[in-house]
Amino acid sequence: MTYYLLSVVQPTGGQPPAPEALAGIVADVEAFNQELRDAGAWVFAGGLAGPESATTLRPEDGDVLRTDGPYAEGEEYLGGLCLIQAPDLDAALEWGRKAALATTLPIEVRSFTADR
Repeated sequence: MTYYLLSVVQPTGGQPPAPEALAGIVADVEAFNQELRDAGAWVFAGGLAGPESATTLRPEDGDVLRTDGPYAEGEEYLGGLCLIQAPDLDAALEWGRKAALATTLPIEVRSFTADR
């Protein structure tokens, strides 16, 4: 089995879904997570606070510079992630497809190397 990272791509700005739509999305994501667990593919998952809450630490001249805010400004940011186990990329892409339908957001699928 190989690990894959499913990254939730969140657009910056914009309006969040209406409460009734958000309730449906939350239910769909919970069902997706349960399907992962039932299939033995679940490793962990979670959402992230917005980029405005970030602190960036950057090495500079033998020290570390601390900056409030994200490293890069952009139209999208990492809104959450899910680490799964899958036998191959095709299986991981199918999980990514299901995640995109559940979250209603783009999902980036990448192999993940775990040090043990």
